[in-house]
Amino acid sequence: MQLHSNIIGEGQPFLILHGFLGMSDNWKTLGKQFAKAGFQVHLVDQRNHGRSLHSKDFNYDLLSLDLKAYCDIYNLKDIVLLGHSMGGKTAMLFSSQFPDYVKQLIVADISPRFYPIHHDAILEGLNSLDFVTLKSRGEADTQLSNYVSDYGTRLFLLKNLYWVEKGVLDLRINLEALAENVSEVGEALPVHSKFDGETLFLKGDKSEYIGVQDGAIIKSHFTNAKIETIANAGHWLHAENPKDFYNAVINFVNCKI
Repeated sequence: MQLHSNIIGEGQPFLILHGFLGMSDNWKTLGKQFAKAGFQVHLVDQRNHGRSLHSKDFNYDLLSLDLKAYCDIYNLKDIVLLGHSMGGKTAMLFSSQFPDYVKQLIVADISPRFYPIHHDAILEGLNSLDFVTLKSRGEADTQLSNYVSDYGTRLFLLKNLYWVEKGVLDLRINLEALAENVSEVGEALPVHSKFDGETLFLKGDKSEYIGVQDGAIIKSHFTNAKIETIANAGHWLHAENPKDFYNAVINFVNCKI
């Protein structure tokens, strides 16, 4: 089963990969802007997310192979590949494994290094949602607030809710598989993985996902990389400062390093 996507516009293929517990719809507004700039934008749901395949297996090697299969189905070459957080890890590995597919790589607020598990409360909260008794998004939000205090984070998570039928809610994500394999999300890029193509790392100035120490790690894997900071933004930099994020991406894809 191929990955689900929303394809917008015509031109050079521009693939966008969401983060952990996200979906392609998170990128719809920016995707439309990139399409207006002359790209064929592919907003992709990764395995166990959105409307894509559900599987008990989940790791970056599989996510990379899923993406290769997707590119082969649509005959996509010389792509611009943008990934945020978990999607950034997928994009990094894919670029190192299949460099002939990628013209330019953009990684949003994630480094190639290892990250410890830090989604425990979120996963516990999502697992606590009982859709036999919960009959509205508001009720689901109230329940989730017992585990996740930040409203913006809850809003992001509850985008995964959908109506199976009238009166019956459920989550689009494969929560069981993602919780079982959550340790895979923080895995480091394999030490010998390299990509020599044009690469841009974007970090939020309020985020700790890419620190000063990450510069050397990034350069060891991505020899032609530069790192830029998006002001007034945390980990969800594309949502918190979409104007500066868009401008940074467009300036990069339209210029040579």
